[in-house]
Amino acid sequence: MKKDDRAEIGRTGLKVNRLGLGGAPLAGLYHGVTDEAAARVVDTYLGHGLGFFDTAPLYGSGVSETRLGAALSSRGHVRKAPARESFVLATKVGRLLVPDRARDQDVWSDDLPPVGPVFDYSYDGTLRSLEESLARLELDRVDILHIHDPDNHYEETMEGSYRALLRLREEGVIRAVGVGMNQAKMLARFAAEGDFDCFLCAGRYTLVDHTALKRLLPLCEERNISIIIGGPYNSGILAQGAVDGAKFDYRKAPSHIVEKVRRIEAICGRHGTPLKAAALQFPVAHPAVAAVIPGARSPEEVDENVLMFEFEIPADFWSELREERLVPEEAPTPPPLPPA
Repeated sequence: MKKDDRAEIGRTGLKVNRLGLGGAPLAGLYHGVTDEAAARVVDTYLGHGLGFFDTAPLYGSGVSETRLGAALSSRGHVRKAPARESFVLATKVGRLLVPDRARDQDVWSDDLPPVGPVFDYSYDGTLRSLEESLARLELDRVDILHIHDPDNHYEETMEGSYRALLRLREEGVIRAVGVGMNQAKMLARFAAEGDFDCFLCAGRYTLVDHTALKRLLPLCEERNISIIIGGPYNSGILAQGAVDGAKFDYRKAPSHIVEKVRRIEAICGRHGTPLKAAALQFPVAHPAVAAVIPGARSPEEVDENVLMFEFEIPADFWSELREERLVPEEAPTPPPLPPA
């Protein structure tokens, strides 16, 4: 894998870096992050010649969008604000932010503004959501717009948000229409029944969770719908390893996941391969996957993600994972690197 590899989103002509930057940690996912630290993260990522950003109103009640917008503008801490054409930005609709002093911070740090998200997949609510996102981002457009977590709102989504996004794409306001979810089943339904360019599938096609492999990924490959993999570390366990308190899907990892990661770590040790490298490179080997978007809360984490994405993993490592039935036979794995 090379950090500057790019892939097209569907048939849109829009190309993205295969190693993107997820925006949730910029807003204090699990741990607080300052404005300055968030700006340095973006600056470091841009400094690697990369430019594919993913954010959402939900991430820190608008803080992720605000910080990302500041870092990409003349107000930021970057050496020079990048030209708009030099980066691709995705955000989401489906939640509007309203004043709420009693909100539950859940997985977010405590120093966030007194607003909270409410579900709204209506046509007008979707247009309002984009307008508010553009104001926070200080941009005149975004490239990819995802419908965010419509798990219990399929019909409302297709009648409201989906129609709004089709109009925005037709008018050239956005380049790509997508859906972002932490599940594969409903994404497959969207793929079968709608006209989508891409999906953000978080946590369901990783080194330890292959849920999306059976139906979603083949269907998307057939229909030329690009998959963007969010949560490649599954909320932490594929970054930390099988340690006490490691998280999987935003909560303490269950014992069977911990044991699976422990077995993978043993194979990593035998082949001199960092667990993070395997976690980042495994999903992008599938032909339906355009990009992977790990988050980062420090410049050092950005540098490490780049290093892990480019780490040369021996073919024998993937072979042993198959032999031990830790990855399915039908799951593509990265090809051997050509000789220097």
